[in-house]
Order: sequence, then C-alpha cells, then structure tokens
Amino acid sequence: MDRFRTALQLYKDQQDQSRSGPQVKRAVTGQDIPPPIVYTKTKSLDIPHSTLRQRRVMAAYDKGPFVDAYKILRTQVMHRLRENNWNVLGVTSPGHGEGKTLTAVNLAVSLAMETSQTVLLVDADLRSPSIHDVFGLDDCPGLADYLLDNQPVEDLLVHPGIGRFVLLPGGRAISNSTEILTSPKMLGLVEELKNRYPARIVIFDLPPLLHTADVLAFSPYTDALLFVVEEGKTTAAQLQRALLLVKNSRLVLGTVLNKAGKMATTVAAMRKLLSH
Repeated sequence: MDRFRTALQLYKDQQDQSRSGPQVKRAVTGQDIPPPIVYTKTKSLDIPHSTLRQRRVMAAYDKGPFVDAYKILRTQVMHRLRENNWNVLGVTSPGHGEGKTLTAVNLAVSLAMETSQTVLLVDADLRSPSIHDVFGLDDCPGLADYLLDNQPVEDLLVHPGIGRFVLLPGGRAISNSTEILTSPKMLGLVEELKNRYPARIVIFDLPPLLHTADVLAFSPYTDALLFVVEEGKTTAAQLQRALLLVKNSRLVLGTVLNKAGKMATTVAAMRKLLSH
C-alpha cells in the first residue's frame, strides 16, 4: 500500500501551480433541493434487485461495508465538488480491469440517493462501453448514436428506477473515440449537461488512461478526475505515470483503492483526497 502513497505524494509535490483548464462556476449546494422528479421523456426501467445484486450495484444492498464504503466516498467527493463549485467528474484508471466502471456506477448511484442533487452517468468509454452490462441491459443505443447518427439525447437516456439517477449508455463501440470525444458536437453536449441543471452532478466513465489518448483529450472539459487503482494489480510505476500524464490538464480529486484486503469484490476506501 505504501507504493500508492509514494506515487500520490510525488504527484502532489510536482503538481504545484500546473493546474490549468477552464473552470465554470456553478451552484452545487446541499441547500438547492430539487422537487420530486417525474420522468416523462426518459425511458424508465424497473431493474430487479437480484440483477443489481448480482452485478454489485449498491442500490440492491441496505447496509454493510460495501454500502458504507461508497457512502464515505460519496461524502468526500461531494465536499470537494461543493467547495470548488464543480459538478463534472471523470472516472478513470491507469489500466484495464481495475474496477473503474463499477466504481463510477456505484458512486453515481450513491450520490443520486441523496435529495440534494440529481446525477447523470455517461458512458464515455466509447471503445468498450459497458455500463449497460452492469444494469443487465441488452445492447442499447447511446452516446455514439447521438454523436454519429444524430439520435436525440432524450431518446437515449435511461432511468433504472434508482433515486435521482439517470444514465446515458455508450451505444455501439467505435474505434476513433478520441476524435469523437473532442468533436464540436460532443463538446456542445458537455456544456449542455454541465449547465442545464445547477443541482445535477455529471459523471463520465472514461477509458483507462494509459491505453488511449481519450482521457488526456477529454479531461479539460471535466472539473476533476477520480482514479481507481487495484491492489495487487496496479503498480506504483503505472500510477505515477498516469498521474504525471494528467498533471498539466486537470486536478486529480483522489484515488479509490479497489479489491483491498478481504473486501475482494468492492471498494475498500478512498485512500487519499489531494489537497489544493
């Protein structure tokens, strides 16, 4: 575990004044409580708890360390978002299979269980979209279909019957994901999602940082990044390399240590939130 702390401390020391990128001031406060939501255009589904439990979505659990870990993560993330007037978070990892998508899903679900904000989760891992799989959905249209086929966003959104939570699936896999994620149409969508509702948190599930240029290209349009690393798999060198790649683009909000100790199927803790 020390290797992660060492890599994070090195990143923090080297960050200094290198943070850059646009920052849009938005109201994200616990005092702005939205009214009850009636979804009219958004497709609403009633996903069985058995499906959610099988796929380790925290909405299927009433209590336990699995739920507690995400509530702690939710609280820490919201503190940082509110103190900076942010509402757009990207979730990534250094490599494949380190739990970033499940972390993004459960963080979004946990946030949406509060009454102080709504949450939109966007599958922006366009080479390998998988959020629909987490909810047991068949292949369904999504972000790629909006960007490439001009399908209206409102026809692609899904409310899986959980709190104030809506997801935008990725749609079909595409190979030229970097160019698509930085296209004028995508950037226009990001601005719309950022600013349409002041009490909405937008979470982008992004690809692994070390395998494509997508995160580096897209991260300036987020407020911050959350890293997911896996104990016993992610090396200190990989984490350090990933952090150094983004040190001049966006603030790293913190890291989540996945599969730690005996909690082999869940997130153990938010290891550290980096200070300004």
